[in-house]
Amino acid sequence: MSASTNARPTAARPAGEAPGAPEFVAEGGDWAEIAAEAERLGEERIVVNMGPVHPSTHGVLRLVLEIDGETVRELRVGTGYLHTGIEKNMEYRTWTQGVTFCTRMDYVAPFFQEVAYCLGVEKLLGVTDEVPVRASLIRVLLMELNRIASHLVAIGTGGNELGATTMMTVAFRGREDILRIFERITGLRMNHAFIRPGGVAQDLPPGTTDYVRELLPNIRLSVKELQDLTVENPIFKARQQRVGYVSLAASMALGLTGPSVRAAGLPLDLRKLQPYCGYETYDFDVPTRDYSDSYNRTMVRFEECYESIKIVLQALDRLDATPGPVMVADKKIAWPAQLSIGSDGQGNSLEHIKEIMSTSMESLIHHFKLVTEGFRVPAGQVFQTVEHAKGVMGVHVVSDGGTRPYRAHFRDPSYSNLQSTAMMTEGGQLADVVVTLASLDPVLGGVDR
Repeated sequence: MSASTNARPTAARPAGEAPGAPEFVAEGGDWAEIAAEAERLGEERIVVNMGPVHPSTHGVLRLVLEIDGETVRELRVGTGYLHTGIEKNMEYRTWTQGVTFCTRMDYVAPFFQEVAYCLGVEKLLGVTDEVPVRASLIRVLLMELNRIASHLVAIGTGGNELGATTMMTVAFRGREDILRIFERITGLRMNHAFIRPGGVAQDLPPGTTDYVRELLPNIRLSVKELQDLTVENPIFKARQQRVGYVSLAASMALGLTGPSVRAAGLPLDLRKLQPYCGYETYDFDVPTRDYSDSYNRTMVRFEECYESIKIVLQALDRLDATPGPVMVADKKIAWPAQLSIGSDGQGNSLEHIKEIMSTSMESLIHHFKLVTEGFRVPAGQVFQTVEHAKGVMGVHVVSDGGTRPYRAHFRDPSYSNLQSTAMMTEGGQLADVVVTLASLDPVLGGVDR
């Protein structure tokens, strides 16, 4: 008889042995044969490191794999190699300065962290309904453009991992158009800190809506060209289809969100289910598929890009028809006052500097205290969620009544989505691990925040 049919578990256990340790008794066979098989398995199953992985993880991620030949028997995800300390640092900065930290978490999609955090602070302040409509329109415009940019990076870098460099160059060409828009509006290409508690730092520069409309056809063209390269490409389909599959039940059990769970058939989108920033007034659909593998997750991202373009066009029309302030009227919250973006991406307007330095001593004192000390937020705690490009982004903000957050903790979708990596890859091929990981679109700045 073979060793596999002769080895059986038994309840007998030597005294002092740790409970739970397996014990096997071999009967009716040659012990040397059993030992030889165990030795053979021990030699063939090896533990290897994959990573730190880049660029599709956008950061330092370690995968520990136990492989049997080319087959993955076990996978463990090793995080914690960045240690940015963003959440802890936010406890030592004012509420407004906190934006400059959280925007650096998922730096591929920074506006979502900024909006989630500021919505939470506004809830604590009790000024949610006082945020100007124009400020919310600008927030929606920036988030949807950022969603397209994030999806382009996800698809492009995932293709680059397979050796398809053209996919990444096309994707980054489209992203570049979006970054030009961001630079025109905020002065920076990334890490903007443009969304502020109470609104946004400043209004759109003149001609911005027309500028966005000029670039949107180019952005759409980049998405379409990337789609043409992939949707019916036999090599792409062979590497992506039926790879990294996860069922809907498993997705929900593991907390999977974003395009990955929508590819499984669940239209989970907080813009529809728990609207914020006026999303309930926009006309758009939530794309879904019925089989969450690497291919369908990519297809969902393509479809979401087109839906985001629909939202952007609606936001542009509303911005043209909605003049007004972009910050709450309460001067105890509105910081910094009358910011004007210069060629270096920072600086205050000359008119405001003239006023506070030579006209009004009270304005100077107020400006100094607001910038150095910050505003106070009533004691309490809130949990605010938004639909990030990667899935559900949550922020738990706690105030003790002071000028700094007592605690700010983020539920980053990249971190929670990584839980499903083992289920998607174990039993599959080693080469498919790269494809599966890229299809989850994690950004390690958000994981190791």
